[in-house]
Amino acid sequence: MNLTGAQMVWESLVREGVDTVFGISGGAVLHLYHALPDYPIHHVLVRHEQAAAHAADGYARASGKVGVCLATSGPGATNLVTGIATAMMDSSPIVAITGQVATPFIGKDAFQEVDITGITLPITKHNYLVTDLRELPYVLREAFYIARSGRPGPVLIDIAKDVQAATGEYEYPPEPTLPGYRPTLVGNPRQVAQAAALINAARQPLILAGRGVILSDAAPELRQLAEKADIPVVTTLLGISALPETHPLSLGMGGMHGEAYANLAIQETDLLIAIGARFDDRLTSALRRFAPKARIIHIDIDPAEIGKNIAVDVPIVGDAALVLRSLLPLVEPATHPEWLKQIAIWRAQSSERDILNQPMTGLCPQYVVRSLYEATGGQAIMVSDVGQNQMWEAQYYQHDRLRGLISSGGLGTMGFALPAAIGAQLARPDALVWVTTGDGGFQMNMQELATVVQEKLPLKIAILNNGYLGMVRQWQEMFFSRRYSGSHLLGPDFCQIAAAYGIASARVTEPEQVGPTIARAIEHPGPMLIDFRINPEENVYPMVGPGAALEEMIRRPTAPVLAQADGGTPEEAES
Repeated sequence: MNLTGAQMVWESLVREGVDTVFGISGGAVLHLYHALPDYPIHHVLVRHEQAAAHAADGYARASGKVGVCLATSGPGATNLVTGIATAMMDSSPIVAITGQVATPFIGKDAFQEVDITGITLPITKHNYLVTDLRELPYVLREAFYIARSGRPGPVLIDIAKDVQAATGEYEYPPEPTLPGYRPTLVGNPRQVAQAAALINAARQPLILAGRGVILSDAAPELRQLAEKADIPVVTTLLGISALPETHPLSLGMGGMHGEAYANLAIQETDLLIAIGARFDDRLTSALRRFAPKARIIHIDIDPAEIGKNIAVDVPIVGDAALVLRSLLPLVEPATHPEWLKQIAIWRAQSSERDILNQPMTGLCPQYVVRSLYEATGGQAIMVSDVGQNQMWEAQYYQHDRLRGLISSGGLGTMGFALPAAIGAQLARPDALVWVTTGDGGFQMNMQELATVVQEKLPLKIAILNNGYLGMVRQWQEMFFSRRYSGSHLLGPDFCQIAAAYGIASARVTEPEQVGPTIARAIEHPGPMLIDFRINPEENVYPMVGPGAALEEMIRRPTAPVLAQADGGTPEEAES
């Protein structure tokens, strides 16, 4: 076929299975937008390029496919950077396409010229600057292959404006062969056998499931391993939903704000089986004191992650699903009643401290999130923002739906939730999608309410509104002498903001309003925003402080301890 460069882009995207692209037009991509109406691709016009990258990311996480975003040169391209970095940190497969000034002007500081490949080199899996039309089809084919294969991640393609306008012969290339890029998928049989021997001999084994389980579609194999060998499962934040959280062997999330009993299990296990988890600092806290009694098996597709933070006894490089399939026949059926009994005791002790089991005053965010779970049966796609609201969602919503939690883990990007939920809803149009966000994060991208309306998306939005940058305020309370500098946050009337966009809304201030309002939102056929006015100084518990080990977490005091605190802080009462 004889096509323009712009037509080659869309032709390649169609052949890669792309049906949705998120972007904003501009001078350096006008050729692309001119050709777009001739192709069966739905373009979603966002209101800020950062939102385009987050929406592509949310689309990818909800669907398992590659998400695509599009921006013009200069500021359009640089506005994608935070979203690309977010995808990179969380191994999310997106392809970002940017326009560039015409080739004769590259390097001349032309209008809206920026070296976006140089800027994004550290935050992409790979990137390209295309100045030759003949290279364009091969670059597009390679970009999607790299984005989705091995450990997924973002790829950026920067295309000069004159390349988009030029005409040439187009042929769809075969799947690329890249000599320097050959991900290892199958685990070494000897190491798999060693892992099985350790599992068969363990008395207190524990599985740590990370995002790699979800990315490799290894949830069935994870469940088979846990049930066959009677092994409890702790997840990372982004590993949530790898095993249904109502499963008897699920311990929920571990780490800085993980369940207390999950953290104690990590510290007491004699064998930790890490699958698709990278031992980041939010999970491990003090590295030298992490899982001190455990032999460690680490299964990961990225060899760079093995041994990077934690020394391991059995390293296995490979795709999680394929490794587990080879491991399962070698693992003997087992039971660990004493180990599970001890975990049950820890769980009961944690339950005594749970705010939902204590007298409540005001509107507790934990109660709001648990009510969302009860109203949706754990089957909604929850897209959380960052900070306290993120941790409350992870703790109090029990995710039984695979890929049921979408959140920014590694980068911790405020403003992620609303645009990512737009992508998730478009990827899963029949799913119930909820946004949980704080008043701070919501204000960072709330302009995307216009995109919600324009796309006729039935998103439900829960703002946990405490008038603070909540996690910052909590740290200031606990570690900076309650000096609340730069954390008190003035916000608008969110219900009036919703009304300005034609979105239904409600304000909730009392616990008895929570359930009926959530039910009304679910029944409402279009989008709805709920402004939950939560207790302004409510904290996230447990919390592992700086330099502490997991078992040294600060826990919520029980009700009697609170009564005897005599005006002291909860931490003073607990100590």
